[in-house]
Amino acid sequence: MTSIFLPPPTQQIDNNITQNAGVKLSVLRLDLMHPWVNGNKWYKLKYNLLEAQEKHFTTLLTFGGAYSNHIFATAAASKLFGFKTIGVIRGEQTSPLNSTLSFAVQQGMQLVYLDRTTYRQRHTQKLQADLRERFGDVFIIPEGGCNLNGVLGCTEILQQAEDFDVVCVACGTGTTFAGILLSLTQKQRAIAFPVLKHGEFLKQEIATLLQNYLDADLPVPNQPACAWELICDYHFGGYAKVNNELLNFSQQFQQAHGVSLDYVYTAKMFYGVIDLLKQGFFSKGDRILLIHTGGLQGNIGIENPQRIKIGPIPSFKD
Repeated sequence: MTSIFLPPPTQQIDNNITQNAGVKLSVLRLDLMHPWVNGNKWYKLKYNLLEAQEKHFTTLLTFGGAYSNHIFATAAASKLFGFKTIGVIRGEQTSPLNSTLSFAVQQGMQLVYLDRTTYRQRHTQKLQADLRERFGDVFIIPEGGCNLNGVLGCTEILQQAEDFDVVCVACGTGTTFAGILLSLTQKQRAIAFPVLKHGEFLKQEIATLLQNYLDADLPVPNQPACAWELICDYHFGGYAKVNNELLNFSQQFQQAHGVSLDYVYTAKMFYGVIDLLKQGFFSKGDRILLIHTGGLQGNIGIENPQRIKIGPIPSFKD
Protein backbone atom coordinates (compact mmCIF):
# COMPACT_ATOMS: atom_id res chain seq x y z
CA MET A 1 0.00 0.00 0.00
CA THR A 2 2.95 2.35 0.49
CA SER A 3 4.83 1.62 -2.74
CA ILE A 4 3.36 4.63 -4.57
CA PHE A 5 4.76 7.12 -2.04
CA LEU A 6 8.16 8.76 -2.22
CA PRO A 7 10.32 8.83 0.93
CA PRO A 8 9.94 12.33 2.42
CA PRO A 9 13.18 14.31 2.03
CA THR A 10 14.67 16.50 4.75
CA GLN A 11 15.62 20.03 3.69
CA GLN A 12 17.91 22.29 5.70
CA ILE A 13 16.86 25.92 6.29
CA ASP A 14 19.81 28.26 6.57
CA ASN A 15 19.40 32.02 6.99
CA ASN A 16 20.51 34.88 9.22
CA ILE A 17 18.08 33.92 11.93
CA THR A 18 19.19 30.30 12.22
CA GLN A 19 22.84 31.33 12.08
CA ASN A 20 22.41 33.92 14.85
CA ALA A 21 20.52 31.38 16.97
CA GLY A 22 23.25 28.79 16.45
CA VAL A 23 20.85 26.00 15.51
CA LYS A 24 20.44 23.53 12.68
CA LEU A 25 16.91 23.90 11.32
CA SER A 26 15.47 21.28 8.96
CA VAL A 27 12.10 20.52 7.40
CA LEU A 28 10.70 17.03 6.88
CA ARG A 29 8.91 17.48 3.54
CA LEU A 30 5.87 15.23 3.90
CA ASP A 31 4.25 17.47 1.28
CA LEU A 32 6.44 15.85 -1.40
CA MET A 33 5.42 12.23 -0.82
CA HIS A 34 2.60 12.19 -3.38
CA PRO A 35 0.84 14.87 -5.43
CA TRP A 36 -2.58 14.26 -3.84
CA VAL A 37 -2.20 12.00 -0.79
CA ASN A 38 0.59 13.57 1.18
CA GLY A 39 1.54 15.05 4.50
CA ASN A 40 0.17 13.74 7.76
CA LYS A 41 -3.10 13.02 5.89
CA TRP A 42 -1.65 9.82 4.44
CA TYR A 43 -0.32 8.62 7.78
CA LYS A 44 -3.71 9.16 9.44
CA LEU A 45 -5.48 7.33 6.60
CA LYS A 46 -3.12 4.37 6.18
CA TYR A 47 -4.32 2.08 8.96
CA ASN A 48 -7.94 3.13 8.54
CA LEU A 49 -7.72 1.95 4.93
CA LEU A 50 -5.98 -1.27 5.97
CA GLU A 51 -8.66 -2.03 8.58
CA ALA A 52 -11.42 -1.37 6.04
CA GLN A 53 -9.64 -3.65 3.59
CA GLU A 54 -9.16 -6.43 6.16
CA LYS A 55 -12.85 -6.25 7.15
CA HIS A 56 -13.93 -6.37 3.49
CA PHE A 57 -15.60 -2.97 3.39
CA THR A 58 -15.99 -1.52 -0.08
CA THR A 59 -17.24 1.96 0.86
CA LEU A 60 -15.69 4.57 3.15
CA LEU A 61 -17.58 7.48 4.70
CA THR A 62 -15.88 10.48 6.25
CA PHE A 63 -16.42 14.12 7.19
CA GLY A 64 -14.95 17.53 6.42
CA GLY A 65 -15.40 21.15 5.47
CA ALA A 66 -15.62 22.61 1.98
CA TYR A 67 -11.82 22.99 1.63
CA SER A 68 -10.89 19.98 3.77
CA ASN A 69 -7.48 18.45 3.15
CA HIS A 70 -8.83 15.24 4.67
CA ILE A 71 -11.70 15.07 2.17
CA PHE A 72 -9.27 15.77 -0.68
CA ALA A 73 -6.79 13.09 0.44
CA THR A 74 -9.44 10.49 1.31
CA ALA A 75 -11.08 10.83 -2.09
CA ALA A 76 -7.74 10.37 -3.86
CA ALA A 77 -6.54 7.50 -1.66
CA SER A 78 -9.85 5.68 -1.99
CA LYS A 79 -9.63 5.77 -5.76
CA LEU A 80 -6.01 4.59 -5.66
CA PHE A 81 -6.89 1.62 -3.44
CA GLY A 82 -10.27 0.70 -4.89
CA PHE A 83 -12.81 2.02 -2.38
CA LYS A 84 -16.02 3.89 -3.01
CA THR A 85 -16.32 7.03 -0.87
CA ILE A 86 -18.93 9.27 0.65
CA GLY A 87 -17.92 12.69 1.92
CA VAL A 88 -20.20 14.31 4.47
CA ILE A 89 -19.62 18.03 4.02
CA ARG A 90 -20.27 20.72 6.63
CA GLY A 91 -22.67 23.43 5.45
CA GLU A 92 -24.86 24.06 2.44
CA GLN A 93 -24.14 22.96 -1.09
CA THR A 94 -22.84 25.72 -3.35
CA SER A 95 -22.64 25.87 -7.10
CA PRO A 96 -20.27 25.65 -8.81
CA LEU A 97 -18.23 23.35 -6.58
CA ASN A 98 -14.94 24.72 -5.32
CA SER A 99 -11.65 23.14 -6.41
CA THR A 100 -11.44 20.80 -3.40
CA LEU A 101 -14.91 19.34 -3.81
CA SER A 102 -14.62 19.24 -7.61
CA PHE A 103 -11.46 17.15 -7.21
CA ALA A 104 -13.21 14.85 -4.72
CA VAL A 105 -16.07 14.25 -7.16
CA GLN A 106 -13.59 13.58 -9.97
CA GLN A 107 -12.05 10.87 -7.76
CA GLY A 108 -15.49 9.26 -7.42
CA MET A 109 -16.56 10.64 -4.04
CA GLN A 110 -20.28 11.10 -3.43
CA LEU A 111 -20.93 14.34 -1.57
CA VAL A 112 -23.59 14.73 1.11
CA TYR A 113 -24.25 18.01 2.92
CA LEU A 114 -25.26 18.53 6.54
CA ASP A 115 -26.25 21.80 8.14
CA ARG A 116 -23.78 22.97 10.77
CA THR A 117 -25.98 22.04 13.73
CA THR A 118 -26.40 18.45 12.53
CA TYR A 119 -22.75 18.25 11.53
CA ARG A 120 -21.70 18.88 15.14
CA GLN A 121 -23.25 15.49 15.95
CA ARG A 122 -20.91 13.65 13.58
CA HIS A 123 -19.21 11.76 16.43
CA THR A 124 -22.47 10.49 17.95
CA GLN A 125 -23.72 6.96 17.60
CA LYS A 126 -27.14 8.24 16.54
CA LEU A 127 -25.94 10.23 13.53
CA GLN A 128 -23.56 7.49 12.47
CA ALA A 129 -26.39 4.94 12.75
CA ASP A 130 -28.57 7.23 10.61
CA LEU A 131 -25.81 7.44 8.00
CA ARG A 132 -25.40 3.66 7.95
CA GLU A 133 -29.14 3.23 7.56
CA ARG A 134 -29.04 5.62 4.61
CA PHE A 135 -25.88 4.38 2.90
CA GLY A 136 -25.58 0.78 4.01
CA ASP A 137 -22.50 -1.00 5.32
CA VAL A 138 -19.90 1.78 5.30
CA PHE A 139 -16.57 2.06 7.11
CA ILE A 140 -16.61 5.40 8.94
CA ILE A 141 -13.39 7.36 9.26
CA PRO A 142 -13.69 10.31 11.68
CA GLU A 143 -12.99 13.83 10.48
CA GLY A 144 -9.27 14.30 9.92
CA GLY A 145 -8.57 10.61 10.58
CA CYS A 146 -8.59 11.39 14.30
CA ASN A 147 -8.64 7.93 15.89
CA LEU A 148 -6.21 5.30 17.13
CA ASN A 149 -5.55 4.13 13.58
CA GLY A 150 -4.52 7.70 12.84
CA VAL A 151 -2.18 7.78 15.83
CA LEU A 152 -0.65 4.45 14.77
CA GLY A 153 0.09 5.78 11.31
CA CYS A 154 1.69 8.91 12.71
CA THR A 155 4.16 6.84 14.74
CA GLU A 156 5.81 6.16 11.36
CA ILE A 157 6.33 9.79 10.31
CA LEU A 158 9.86 10.06 11.67
CA GLN A 159 11.13 6.67 10.48
CA GLN A 160 13.33 8.21 7.78
CA ALA A 161 14.12 11.53 9.44
CA GLU A 162 17.66 12.64 10.28
CA ASP A 163 18.84 12.84 13.88
CA PHE A 164 17.45 15.83 15.76
CA ASP A 165 16.90 17.13 19.29
CA VAL A 166 13.57 18.94 18.94
CA VAL A 167 10.61 18.26 16.67
CA CYS A 168 7.94 20.88 16.00
CA VAL A 169 4.53 20.31 14.43
CA ALA A 170 1.31 22.25 13.94
CA CYS A 171 -1.58 20.85 15.95
CA GLY A 172 -5.31 20.69 15.23
CA THR A 173 -6.69 17.60 16.97
CA GLY A 174 -3.47 16.23 18.49
CA THR A 175 -3.55 12.96 16.50
CA THR A 176 -0.35 13.60 14.56
CA PHE A 177 1.44 14.94 17.63
CA ALA A 178 0.45 11.91 19.72
CA GLY A 179 1.89 9.54 17.13
CA ILE A 180 5.10 11.54 16.94
CA LEU A 181 5.47 11.52 20.73
CA LEU A 182 5.26 7.74 20.76
CA SER A 183 8.14 7.54 18.29
CA LEU A 184 10.60 9.83 20.09
CA THR A 185 13.16 8.91 22.72
CA GLN A 186 13.48 10.45 26.17
CA LYS A 187 16.54 12.38 24.97
CA GLN A 188 14.39 14.29 22.50
CA ARG A 189 11.55 16.76 23.00
CA ALA A 190 8.56 17.85 21.00
CA ILE A 191 6.61 21.08 20.63
CA ALA A 192 3.09 21.38 19.25
CA PHE A 193 1.74 24.67 17.93
CA PRO A 194 -2.09 24.68 18.16
CA VAL A 195 -3.65 26.45 15.19
CA LEU A 196 -6.90 27.27 16.95
CA LYS A 197 -7.71 29.80 19.63
CA HIS A 198 -7.47 28.71 23.27
CA GLY A 199 -5.56 25.59 22.22
CA GLU A 200 -4.51 24.80 25.78
CA PHE A 201 -7.33 22.25 25.99
CA LEU A 202 -5.38 20.08 23.55
CA LYS A 203 -2.98 19.11 26.33
CA GLN A 204 -5.70 16.91 27.83
CA GLU A 205 -6.84 15.69 24.41
CA ILE A 206 -3.30 14.57 23.57
CA ALA A 207 -2.83 12.92 26.96
CA THR A 208 -6.10 11.02 26.46
CA LEU A 209 -5.08 9.89 22.96
CA LEU A 210 -1.77 8.62 24.34
CA GLN A 211 -3.45 6.75 27.18
CA ASN A 212 -6.11 5.21 24.93
CA TYR A 213 -3.41 4.13 22.50
CA LEU A 214 -1.36 2.47 25.23
CA ASP A 215 -4.47 0.84 26.71
CA ALA A 216 -5.23 -0.64 23.28
CA ASP A 217 -1.82 -2.35 23.32
CA LEU A 218 -0.88 -1.01 19.88
CA PRO A 219 2.76 -0.91 18.69
CA VAL A 220 4.91 1.65 20.51
CA PRO A 221 8.28 2.51 18.89
CA ASN A 222 9.55 4.19 22.06
CA GLN A 223 8.20 4.21 25.60
CA PRO A 224 7.90 6.19 27.78
CA ALA A 225 7.16 9.25 25.67
CA CYS A 226 9.58 12.17 25.50
CA ALA A 227 9.13 15.59 27.09
CA TRP A 228 6.60 17.75 25.24
CA GLU A 229 4.79 21.06 25.42
CA LEU A 230 2.23 23.22 23.66
CA ILE A 231 2.96 26.77 22.53
CA CYS A 232 -0.39 28.45 21.96
CA ASP A 233 0.67 31.97 20.92
CA TYR A 234 0.66 31.59 17.14
CA HIS A 235 -2.93 30.80 16.16
CA PHE A 236 -3.43 34.16 14.36
CA GLY A 237 -6.99 34.48 15.61
CA GLY A 238 -8.15 30.88 15.39
CA TYR A 239 -8.65 27.95 13.06
CA ALA A 240 -8.26 28.95 9.38
CA LYS A 241 -7.81 32.58 10.44
CA VAL A 242 -4.98 34.47 8.76
CA ASN A 243 -3.77 38.04 8.46
CA ASN A 244 -1.43 40.04 6.29
CA GLU A 245 1.56 39.24 8.49
CA LEU A 246 1.15 35.48 8.12
CA LEU A 247 0.57 35.64 4.37
CA ASN A 248 3.58 37.89 3.88
CA PHE A 249 5.73 35.57 5.97
CA SER A 250 4.60 32.54 3.94
CA GLN A 251 5.36 34.18 0.62
CA GLN A 252 8.77 35.37 1.78
CA PHE A 253 9.65 31.95 3.19
CA GLN A 254 8.72 30.34 -0.11
CA GLN A 255 10.87 32.81 -2.04
CA ALA A 256 13.83 32.44 0.31
CA HIS A 257 13.80 28.66 0.74
CA GLY A 258 11.58 27.17 -1.96
CA VAL A 259 9.14 25.74 0.58
CA SER A 260 5.45 26.54 0.14
CA LEU A 261 3.47 26.61 3.39
CA ASP A 262 -0.19 25.98 4.01
CA TYR A 263 -1.80 28.85 5.89
CA VAL A 264 -4.05 26.82 8.17
CA TYR A 265 -1.36 24.68 9.80
CA THR A 266 2.26 24.72 8.72
CA ALA A 267 2.70 28.48 8.18
CA LYS A 268 1.64 29.21 11.76
CA MET A 269 4.09 26.70 13.17
CA PHE A 270 6.95 27.93 10.96
CA TYR A 271 6.20 31.53 11.92
CA GLY A 272 6.23 30.55 15.59
CA VAL A 273 9.55 28.71 15.35
CA ILE A 274 11.23 31.60 13.53
CA ASP A 275 9.89 34.05 16.10
CA LEU A 276 11.12 31.87 18.97
CA LEU A 277 14.56 31.63 17.35
CA LYS A 278 14.76 35.42 17.35
CA GLN A 279 13.89 35.39 21.07
CA GLY A 280 16.62 32.87 21.96
CA PHE A 281 14.08 30.22 22.99
CA PHE A 282 16.15 27.31 21.66
CA SER A 283 19.62 26.32 22.84
CA LYS A 284 22.67 26.84 20.66
CA GLY A 285 23.53 23.62 18.92
CA ASP A 286 19.93 22.36 18.87
CA ARG A 287 18.98 20.30 15.85
CA ILE A 288 15.38 21.27 15.20
CA LEU A 289 13.08 19.40 12.82
CA LEU A 290 9.90 21.02 11.51
CA ILE A 291 7.22 18.71 10.11
CA HIS A 292 5.63 19.99 6.91
CA THR A 293 2.21 18.33 7.05
CA GLY A 294 1.15 19.15 3.48
CA GLY A 295 -2.33 20.56 2.88
CA LEU A 296 -1.31 23.13 0.29
CA GLN A 297 -4.50 22.67 -1.73
CA GLY A 298 -6.44 24.27 1.14
CA ASN A 299 -4.71 27.61 0.48
CA ILE A 300 -7.14 28.21 -2.36
CA GLY A 301 -9.90 28.78 0.15
CA ILE A 302 -7.88 31.53 1.82
CA GLU A 303 -6.20 33.19 -1.17
CA ASN A 304 -9.27 35.24 -1.91
CA PRO A 305 -8.57 38.85 -2.95
CA GLN A 306 -11.84 39.97 -1.36
CA ARG A 307 -10.86 38.41 1.96
CA ILE A 308 -7.41 39.78 2.56
CA LYS A 309 -4.82 41.80 0.68
CA ILE A 310 -1.19 40.71 0.71
CA GLY A 311 1.08 43.63 1.42
CA PRO A 312 4.83 44.19 0.91
CA ILE A 313 6.93 41.08 1.50
CA PRO A 314 9.51 41.34 4.31
CA SER A 315 12.83 39.53 4.38
CA PHE A 316 14.46 37.20 6.89
CA LYS A 317 16.90 39.34 8.83
CA ASP A 318 18.05 39.40 12.41
